[in-house]
Amino acid sequence: MEKRIVDFIAGLRAAGVRVSLAEGSDAFRAVEQVGVMDRDTFRAALRTTLIKEASDLPLFEQLFPLYFGSGGPPLINPQEHLTPEQQAMLAAALRALLDQMQMEQRPSRGSGESHPHLGPLMRLLRQLLSGEAPSQEELERTGRQAGLPMASHPAHQPWFTRRMLQAMGWHNLEELLERLWEELTRAGMSQEAIEQLKQMVSANQEALAEQVGRFAGASIARQMTTQPPRRPGPDLMHRPFRALSEAEADELREQVRRLAARLRSRAALRRKRAKSGTLDAKRTIRANLRYGSVPLDLRYKRRHLKPKLALICDVSTSVRHCAEFMLRLIYELQDQVARARSFAFISDLEEISQDFAEFRPEVAVQRVLTRLPPGYYNTDLGHSLSSFCRDYLDAVDHRTTVIFLGDGRNNFNDPRLDLVQTIKRRARRIIWLNPESPRLWGTGDSDMLDYLPLCDAAYQVSNLAQLIQAVDRLLVGH
Repeated sequence: MEKRIVDFIAGLRAAGVRVSLAEGSDAFRAVEQVGVMDRDTFRAALRTTLIKEASDLPLFEQLFPLYFGSGGPPLINPQEHLTPEQQAMLAAALRALLDQMQMEQRPSRGSGESHPHLGPLMRLLRQLLSGEAPSQEELERTGRQAGLPMASHPAHQPWFTRRMLQAMGWHNLEELLERLWEELTRAGMSQEAIEQLKQMVSANQEALAEQVGRFAGASIARQMTTQPPRRPGPDLMHRPFRALSEAEADELREQVRRLAARLRSRAALRRKRAKSGTLDAKRTIRANLRYGSVPLDLRYKRRHLKPKLALICDVSTSVRHCAEFMLRLIYELQDQVARARSFAFISDLEEISQDFAEFRPEVAVQRVLTRLPPGYYNTDLGHSLSSFCRDYLDAVDHRTTVIFLGDGRNNFNDPRLDLVQTIKRRARRIIWLNPESPRLWGTGDSDMLDYLPLCDAAYQVSNLAQLIQAVDRLLVGH
């Protein structure tokens, strides 16, 4: 227990909580007095000795169960409540369901390979029906597939938990269960037995999700203690969007307008001189001061065609903060853009340009995000591209830069690469801004490596500094 307390204190420090050596010693003395048998008293002792500021309490409550909690509630075995005849019906229904799914499979994207999610999905279903929790090795393998070793802050836990569940086939589970209940009904199992089975499987789903969440949180906590502590006064510009607290996000929102003004100035300074065209009086006067202001060296203005933009933004849970800052930034730079039309999608796409025409960016962004509430595992860029090409293709012409903002994850739906090619033929260029690390592109349900050859450029934009740099390049056409 002493080592676990030491690790817990190290985890608090790594998360940004100031804990002195004296306070650590106080924590050990308090635990000596109250013991560890009463969990609530033990937690209160650590909280009293280690936490000085109210703003640090949420981090304490988030980290405490990761160091001193169990692996999550156990799964139950639903088959123990079935008669031998019902167990035989269930086994036969599972075999029939597996045969159906194998018959329905088609080669993935013309590659001749089977869809990759069938095996994990059937394994997940069997675990829920048998009460067998995934092993430590399975959780570690799934965590690596979801990119969990890259997590470095407790705020990352919900996102990586969803990614792990998705890698296990969670997004297709409900459809598979419905087909299983139908098979059991056809096999003659009573509705009472099916309802009882449904309730126990649902309880196992909740327990498994909590187990995965605990595993993700504990892994992040261990990783935090091996990293060097952050320096005081963290640079929020380089903090990942998904790791921002609400107060930190508000602070960055205040900075966006100032950053936009700086970008406008940089864009103006980059305009090159021309050898003909409209006379630039100010530059001509300055250049000829050495000649007594006799205009021997004429300077001309360069006609600057402002870019036209079409923004296609994923506003699902994993990309929401990045999309918010991107939209705020672009509409603060309206004087540097000839025209910008914006579209948002999760499962389908809608135009949001009118919101920004009628309201200030900060108000428009909140209207859009409220109107499009996030959900899990329902992102479908392929379907959204179909809507875009059917209803909004007039937003793209030879002067238009099309900007995709998203992680390129499609929940194993058709990525519709043919529609991206259609857009590419009409557009000046296609730029992709992705908040995920390039090391995660192409993993799990990510289609990013398929989209990449169709893009003129792709940038990682996991924080505001990277987003500012990418937008700066857009304004100068690089």
